[in-house]
Amino acid sequence: MQLNKLYGMGFREPVRRATLADANEGRDWRIYADLAHRLIGQARVLYADEELGIDLNNTVYALDSTTIDLCLAMFPWARFRVAKGAVKMHTLLDLRGNIPSFVHISDGKMHDGHALDLLPVEAGAIYVMDRGYVDFSRLFGLHQAGAFFVTRAKSNLDARRISSAPVDRATGLICDQTVSLMGYQTSQNYPDRVRRIRFRDPSTAKTLIFLTNNFELPAAIVCALYKSRWQVELFFKWIKQHLRIRRFFGTSENAVKTQIWIAVSVYVLIAIVKKRLTLTASLYTLLQVFSVSLFERIPIESALALEIPTSEIASSSNQLNLFGF
Repeated sequence: MQLNKLYGMGFREPVRRATLADANEGRDWRIYADLAHRLIGQARVLYADEELGIDLNNTVYALDSTTIDLCLAMFPWARFRVAKGAVKMHTLLDLRGNIPSFVHISDGKMHDGHALDLLPVEAGAIYVMDRGYVDFSRLFGLHQAGAFFVTRAKSNLDARRISSAPVDRATGLICDQTVSLMGYQTSQNYPDRVRRIRFRDPSTAKTLIFLTNNFELPAAIVCALYKSRWQVELFFKWIKQHLRIRRFFGTSENAVKTQIWIAVSVYVLIAIVKKRLTLTASLYTLLQVFSVSLFERIPIESALALEIPTSEIASSSNQLNLFGF
């Protein structure tokens, strides 16, 4: 939210940047993290019956991280590379409603695979992730906990085919195999069998190899699950573009985490309002309306009928819409 918009919300004078910076520096970021977690709990209940677009009863999560660049001179605690600073936002997105169920903010050096150690693993749930999370000891931990994973194989995977299932090649499927890992370290880390599915994407002509520990789902569903992982990328794009977490009020670690958790809270709060009031407007439109009418005592439906400045509509026309409305 821009400072000049705050002036139009009923404040007697513009809110000083230094005032917000002092607040973010002084208030413990855990306050805002706790608020976000309470809102996330409410949102996930509201969206529990949301359609996945895939015929599944399981909870499906997409796991990924995004890097938020910081100026090393101003954020010396966030050293990422020799002359660059950054933090990472590791996020587990519940694909029923695209609600972030788990968020961890780390320094930029933390490897994505280490986020698997922090996840609250849910038996029966499906965790979809890219190749950056292929660590077979950690994937075996998910397997032992009764959860399922869907990921892509690395190019140097050493595996031996045990059996093959028939596939319909007209759908792009090339093979559906049960394999055992042959590398000395990987076979020690993951001693059980794995399912390997080879798929040729007709739109890009690119061959993709998927790994999963779920042997019951149709191969086409496994491929569709991996494709749905893109929703977490759209979440990162949306929150960066519309909630301004690239510029920070305050330069301490506490200030950065505070602002990120506030952004997560705003996103989830808007999703709650949208669902509870069965609004058809996009999250972006709701965000714009709330930002200019936050302190006005009018029904939300009336606020949505207000004309949004043309410049704001134009700026949103090229933005990806997370919920497809």
